[in-house]
Amino acid sequence: MNIDSRDRPDAAPTPVNEAAAFDVRHLSEQQLAALGVSHIAYVKPVMVNGVQGFAIHAADGTPMAVAGDWDVAVAAVVQHEMLPLSVH
Repeated sequence: MNIDSRDRPDAAPTPVNEAAAFDVRHLSEQQLAALGVSHIAYVKPVMVNGVQGFAIHAADGTPMAVAGDWDVAVAAVVQHEMLPLSVH
């Protein structure tokens, strides 16, 4: 039987927003590559057909979109509930 503190009636409830701590030195390559994929997007300046734009990439490098200016790129990332990070 797996005994969990949540099974005990006298145990204090575990906060829902409590983040689990982990040591990144023990992640596999696949786990490291997936880290932040659904939460982080990178924005970097690019040239597309001779026009300055800003590319949006997922944390794993997957291209997601190109915007005409920085503010629009960042707004698109935030609108999708992700954290925008700048890449130069």
